[in-house]
Amino acid sequence: MKCDVASPHEIRSEYALPAAGTAVVVLFLLLSPALVWSQSAVPDELSVAAQGEPTQQAAATETSASQDAGAQSQPQAAALTPAAAPTPVLAPEAGQKADHSEGTQTKRMFWVVPNFAAVSAYTVLPPLSAREKFALAREDSVDYTSFIWAGILAGQSMALNSYPELHRGIAGYGRYYWRAFADQASGAFFTEAIVPALTREDPRYYTRGYGGFFRRSAYALSQVVLTKTDSGKITFNFSEIGGNALKAGLSNLYYPPQERGFRQTAENWGAQLESAALNNIIKEFWPDIRRKFFRRK
Repeated sequence: MKCDVASPHEIRSEYALPAAGTAVVVLFLLLSPALVWSQSAVPDELSVAAQGEPTQQAAATETSASQDAGAQSQPQAAALTPAAAPTPVLAPEAGQKADHSEGTQTKRMFWVVPNFAAVSAYTVLPPLSAREKFALAREDSVDYTSFIWAGILAGQSMALNSYPELHRGIAGYGRYYWRAFADQASGAFFTEAIVPALTREDPRYYTRGYGGFFRRSAYALSQVVLTKTDSGKITFNFSEIGGNALKAGLSNLYYPPQERGFRQTAENWGAQLESAALNNIIKEFWPDIRRKFFRRK
């Protein structure tokens, strides 16, 4: 790889992964073959967990009470303990037992990458209010891992001399650093707070957690263009597509003049979407990586 001036695509892509950069990509590619063989063949159909259990329990109690009524002088009132309403989950077909601990997400990936927008598998959460969406973006932007990750990206860019106008040394690293942090923070607020609040979309990534490697990867890729609304319907992902476009446009304000303009902005936007797709794949398989390679649940 050249260490002089990187191509526009390389330049933009270095800042395009606020939550999973080149180091994570390399590690994921090394681990993905093991994940392919380790995935169990689990059916792909989505179903809501059985919600008829409380009804069946009540029917069984009533039958038992009617049988005992003839042997007792006074009728006894069957005390029904109301069962807790089951949480809607994504479950495999009947006959297959799902281990819900397998799809558990954490707030951070690889200890240095913020992951607050990921939802564990088999989980359905209530919609976020506008205030909660901004709180989510804030967590992804100012968590201690955000500062560490921005530093890693800044060091990589300076090592590749991606922006010669920023120069090198301590002063040059500072210039790279605050731009990397601004890219990361603006991307989080546009895609997780500002646009979702306007379009009433859910900015979180819901982990599939079951199925083969390729089916789960296809699902992760589809979430770049599809997402849930606050009401639970599936819609076009304006938050990801439009939010990254706004982020790419904003970068014209603080990058060198040579990196501004319509063409550079379009390349930056495309690189952001490319990175969002890869980010989703890493999020999807992060629980598997933790369990299989770090022995964590």
